[in-house]
Amino acid sequence: MTDAATNVRRGGRRAGGRADRRAAAGEAVIAPAYLTRKIPTFSILNEEGLAQIEHNADTILEEIGIEFRDDPESLDILKNAGCDVVGERVKFPRGMCRQIIQASAPREYTQHARNPARSVKIGGDNTVFVPAYGSPFVYDIEQGRRYATIKDFENFVKLAYMSPGLHHSGGTVCEPVDLPVNKRHFDMLYSHMKYSDKAFMGSVTAPSRAQDSVDMCKILFGDDYLDPATGKPKTFMTSLINANSPMTFDDTMLGAAKVFARTNQACIITPFILAGAMSPVTVAGTAAQSLAEAMAGMTLVQLVNPGAPVIMGSFASSISMQSGAPTFGTPEPAMVLYVMAELARRLGVPFRSGGSLCGSKLPDAQAASEAANTLIPTTLAGVNFVLHTAGWLEGGLAMGYEKFIMDADQAAMMAVQLAGVDISENGQAMDAIREVGPGSHFLGCAHTQANFKTAFYRSAITDNNSYEQWASEGSKDMATRSYERWNSMLNSYEAPALDEATDEALLDFISRRKSEMPDATH
Repeated sequence: MTDAATNVRRGGRRAGGRADRRAAAGEAVIAPAYLTRKIPTFSILNEEGLAQIEHNADTILEEIGIEFRDDPESLDILKNAGCDVVGERVKFPRGMCRQIIQASAPREYTQHARNPARSVKIGGDNTVFVPAYGSPFVYDIEQGRRYATIKDFENFVKLAYMSPGLHHSGGTVCEPVDLPVNKRHFDMLYSHMKYSDKAFMGSVTAPSRAQDSVDMCKILFGDDYLDPATGKPKTFMTSLINANSPMTFDDTMLGAAKVFARTNQACIITPFILAGAMSPVTVAGTAAQSLAEAMAGMTLVQLVNPGAPVIMGSFASSISMQSGAPTFGTPEPAMVLYVMAELARRLGVPFRSGGSLCGSKLPDAQAASEAANTLIPTTLAGVNFVLHTAGWLEGGLAMGYEKFIMDADQAAMMAVQLAGVDISENGQAMDAIREVGPGSHFLGCAHTQANFKTAFYRSAITDNNSYEQWASEGSKDMATRSYERWNSMLNSYEAPALDEATDEALLDFISRRKSEMPDATH
């Protein structure tokens, strides 16, 4: 057990207190559904530079092409649309992808949650913070690093539900390796549906699992599944479709994308790039390749179902030229992020990138600094769907409990930044300045008394007390305070109400589908 964990055992579980538990429980009620930015986006390239990258992306699509592997149906769809298909290599006429995407892909869409007050609007000036995704390990300061279980998965769903800085339940928040690979998607989806009423992501690890996701949504949403105005399904899931960079899509991702597209569920088409290994080492080269790959995938989605929601994704990190290990929080990926956000706005589609990425194995200074160096560019660039906002450790191999709390706290701070400057009469505070006048202080004036509860962001895990008070309370570092915080939150968790008949129908569906398939490890 670490010193920090020992410190918690000596009395840390009491430190959260009853009031803290009440606050943790109440956060699930008062949190905003999503953020709408009121500050400008930050750009690092001028018109000439952006146009050059767009030109280079079209050149990649036209001259080099993208491979669509082991999926004859996708090849036929693209060939019938006018692409040059030779084997599995698809070349797109210059400008074709942009024309198809801009003709039908929505600039914004609503992802509906089972609690309508939790539905999120994705695109435009909106930002949705989403937990990290895909880690096979979890970490906390008491038990250390270990394989994730379904209990860990449920815990993170509950923490995301209770965190005001997060607006979405996420997807594979960690891999529950105690369950069979071919069946665990049922338990993960059920956890999102049962333990949270925020929006969530579907399974993409096989087309059949994508279909199971859709079928479970039909049960969960019942009569609300179809939009009466269009007769089409509403969008209940936003799911991650990764390109197998460089310039390749595989049949698993393509199959899942087509299932979601045909049922009007959103697809994030994301090139997954470690620059220097899966793309050129330069920012402009990586951006051009990323744009080409993303446009190819979004084009297929629009050909399958014009108008189906798509998000242009970008996950670009760098690697150590000495070891080949991925690195995070460095300047070059931040520049790729800024450029790709601008390109998505020019294309007219929502954008996914960023998060709180780090390579650290612990919730330490490296984790905090690298995460901040990713999250701040994410916020300034105008990312709409921020996957990996909370929990990411060890280059994505581990989901950290304390790191989750630290990141969620930072995300809540970013909400204040995105809200911009209040220039209302109250924001101008001229009455306070007149009341106080020269040489006095503002602590007791009417304006301060009226605003003190909401004037400044108050973190639940930072310590700003005197050294003496800090020492008298156990000399706790942020990891220890975060440990106390997530334990307090889970102790006070109360599940959102779920209709009993719906719950029973979901469990019956899961039981039946699991009985139809053998256990498998691949």
